[in-house]
Amino acid sequence: MAARIDHLVTSGTFALDGGEWDVDNNVWIVGDDTEAIVIDAAHDADAIEAALNGRTLRAIVCTHAHNDHIDAAPALAAATGAPVLLHPDDLPLWKQTHPDRAPDGELADGQELEIAGTTLRVLHTPGHAPGAVCLYAPGLGTVFTGDTLFRGGPGATGRSFSHFPTIVESIRDRLLTLPPETAVRTGHGDSTSIGTEAPHLDEWIARGH
Repeated sequence: MAARIDHLVTSGTFALDGGEWDVDNNVWIVGDDTEAIVIDAAHDADAIEAALNGRTLRAIVCTHAHNDHIDAAPALAAATGAPVLLHPDDLPLWKQTHPDRAPDGELADGQELEIAGTTLRVLHTPGHAPGAVCLYAPGLGTVFTGDTLFRGGPGATGRSFSHFPTIVESIRDRLLTLPPETAVRTGHGDSTSIGTEAPHLDEWIARGH
């Protein structure tokens, strides 16, 4: 059976720079009936493990290390034996949430992860966070963008470790060059497509968002 994409929404708190906000996060599971990877283990390890439904978890991939995307990663790793993978540029953020538990492996630009006959290519897309990555699955016609690109614009860059010109460059050079029909599956909220978002790049730059 070919790889499929399962979607779970979990709820919790995003905390950074002394503030806290209630958030709903998208958790993406890519795999088949026997094995899978999880993209962003947010808030609820038990719910994510239940959604795996007995499948072997090969990896927990972090699109970046804001706490709402990684808070359940160690517990899910402990329950499943799967390694937690993170781009090393986000280690300072990771340590704010998990000071005593390092990730198990590193993500690198151009790296390819294989699951259920499907390739996920790591695209380093800094801006929202220094080690932010997107995962492009050409065989599924999908890119998982974390908090780099949303329906309606780039991810937020108003807090520590973020930089607006950098996220615009990442989106322009790494994401908007993908086929326009590519589905964009985001870290929060509704999905969109590259073709839907591409015409608005100049607007985002003009309004600084």
